[in-house]
Amino acid sequence: MCELLTTSQSKNAETFADIEANNCFKPTQAFDFKYRTIWISDVHLGTKSCKADLLLQFLKTYESQTIFLVGDIIDFWRLRAKPHWPQSHNTVIQKLLRKSRHGVAIHYIPGNHDDFLRQFSTFQMGGIHFHLEYEYVLANGMRCWITHGDQMDSLVQTAEWLCRFGSFAYECSQWINGITNWGRRLLGLPYWSLSGYLKNKVKNAANFIQRFETALVETAKAKNFNAVVCGHIHHGNIKQVNNIWYLNCSDWCDSMGGLVEHWDGTIELIQWRNGQWQTIKRVEL
Repeated sequence: MCELLTTSQSKNAETFADIEANNCFKPTQAFDFKYRTIWISDVHLGTKSCKADLLLQFLKTYESQTIFLVGDIIDFWRLRAKPHWPQSHNTVIQKLLRKSRHGVAIHYIPGNHDDFLRQFSTFQMGGIHFHLEYEYVLANGMRCWITHGDQMDSLVQTAEWLCRFGSFAYECSQWINGITNWGRRLLGLPYWSLSGYLKNKVKNAANFIQRFETALVETAKAKNFNAVVCGHIHHGNIKQVNNIWYLNCSDWCDSMGGLVEHWDGTIELIQWRNGQWQTIKRVEL
């Protein structure tokens, strides 16, 4: 297991009580929001595979008091190689900044594709707070560790060039996926994800996902957390492993979804399916 990126608790891991004390939001405004928290990751703004229009719809539908951006929100890898930045990508940034101005607490934990932003881990810009990782207290009092998760991916840590090649290959698969789904729309068929299909069918991919989940859960347990929220692998999930809750945010290239926490502590994995938002998994922690 790769060594974790560690930071001092006082600088980069704030509790829910700390947020209140620092006036990141006003408690009296809490129930102006339908949801307590949403987590989104792997948006990959700056790439053609990013479904920014659906993300904007999601942010409008699921109004929350706190938003966590769990890494790979902006894909600096692809921006350096072949920029793609339509107006909808600008609108996502503007939407988040507007929410921050209206009292929504927004926390950004960068991933490997936006690791450039890790140098700002003790700063806030435009009301958005940057962290390497984050300690959050859920509605039911559970301690939750929030991290992108790339530190558990040995390939990212030891062979970044290969990851960059993989990113290019992923873009190619998204191009094929786009053509496939264009044909499916003509036939009246729902959206279908090529990469999602391969992740579920290819043995090596399935083994990687399991190892990734296990590594994060073991680390969360060693840190005395009750739950871990992550992204990175583009595979949304909610499940309990060794008495630790594992929650993956999904992505905005294939699955188009995020995690939503209700005020009563219920957490849902929401994804875009068959032209509407659907609850894929729902748990009462």
